[in-house]
Amino acid sequence: MDFRIEKDSIGEIKVPADKLWGAQTQRSFENFKIGTEKMPIQLIYALALIKKSAAITNKKLGKLDNEKAEAIFHAVDEILEGLHDHHFPLVVWQTGSGTQTNMNVNEVIAHCGNQFLETNGSTKKIHPNDDVNMSQSSNDTFPTAMHIAITLSVNEQLLPVISYLKNTLNEKVSKFNNIIKIGRTHLQDATPITLGQEVSGWHRMLEKSEQMIVDSLKYIAELAIGGTAVGTGINTHPKFATMMAEEISSLTGYRFISAENKFQALTSHDEIVYTHGAIKALAADLMKIANDVRWMASGPRSGIGEITIPSNEPGSSIMPGKVNPTQSEALTMVVTQIIGNDMTIGFAASQGNFELNVFKPVIIYNFLQSVRLLSDAITSFNDHCAKGIEANIEVIEQNLNRSLMLVTALNPYIGYEKAATIAKLAYKDGTTLKEAALKTGFLSEEEFDRIVRPENMI
Repeated sequence: MDFRIEKDSIGEIKVPADKLWGAQTQRSFENFKIGTEKMPIQLIYALALIKKSAAITNKKLGKLDNEKAEAIFHAVDEILEGLHDHHFPLVVWQTGSGTQTNMNVNEVIAHCGNQFLETNGSTKKIHPNDDVNMSQSSNDTFPTAMHIAITLSVNEQLLPVISYLKNTLNEKVSKFNNIIKIGRTHLQDATPITLGQEVSGWHRMLEKSEQMIVDSLKYIAELAIGGTAVGTGINTHPKFATMMAEEISSLTGYRFISAENKFQALTSHDEIVYTHGAIKALAADLMKIANDVRWMASGPRSGIGEITIPSNEPGSSIMPGKVNPTQSEALTMVVTQIIGNDMTIGFAASQGNFELNVFKPVIIYNFLQSVRLLSDAITSFNDHCAKGIEANIEVIEQNLNRSLMLVTALNPYIGYEKAATIAKLAYKDGTTLKEAALKTGFLSEEEFDRIVRPENMI
């Protein structure tokens, strides 16, 4: 393999000749052979956006000349087009501030920018620290990139698929609105409900979770940029932080503001904990929905069987004809991962020491994994399960008519105690409620038929 010699403040190091990174990236690559989890590409793109915004801002402030600024713009645009993804090889398990990934981005931009300058006949050279990282520190760029990546991923990955599933469930609400079925509490028979009403509860869960996630993003809009090393803003222009928030807003299309207190912004990640908590609430609701679906579809002959779901693939390697609720199983497994991620994020965010939290890479890795997994799982569940849910009318009617809890309608007329006597007698004798009611003499047949009408109990 061909190498070139790069150097940094520690000294010289060999870097593969075909790689765009420099000495600091190479040191991290060699020193942290831990796991296979790479720094998420969304985070890399967010850092690249910061570098472009910084070049624009520093140019406006007269700190960066036009030639260098244009070269940085060119390099960042290539990164954002995905042309250099393979030049960001660093693992999550590195320095807790994300310094090495920040330098990875700085070095790739400097390398590409210098190629651009040379191609255009310029003798100037971009330095990864002095030019690309001008007015910045890893301590403020990395948390800023975290907030940018979170904002983009939630808005562009997660929220749209929540809407897809909401729309599907809303269609089912209308379709199933007049299908009366038995309700269940404590896994036991309860009073009647329509299948549409039951599904409307699922729909409302998604609406509320969606709104909580959206509301939480107002805190993610606050950016640490401008705080530099410890929050004081050393080596930055007084207007740098505000101008950076404006440029990032312009480049992304989402509103960002400069954090009111940079000391908090560098050492605390409470807003990320809060937003992921809202995502965990969505995951908890999805667990309930997926479980309801697979229980209601259980059978086909020895379970509840009140709905049918699509048969997507064989369910057993030994039992012919078996079909399993695989989409529910996949979604519920994803939910367990989200809850685990939430524990990691919460604990990592609690570890801010003095002026810096140094668990940033694991926080953003788990957050973005949650968004990606949940977005994919919701899409899969929607497309391969929810859209194909149908009511099994015959089973629904059988379960409704056999239910002893229809006796609840008698309470206002004969009282709880007498109604309970009828229900217990019907269960003991294996008869219908009507037969038990007539046997007790508490009601006439005409009275029972007039009072116990499921359509009047919803």
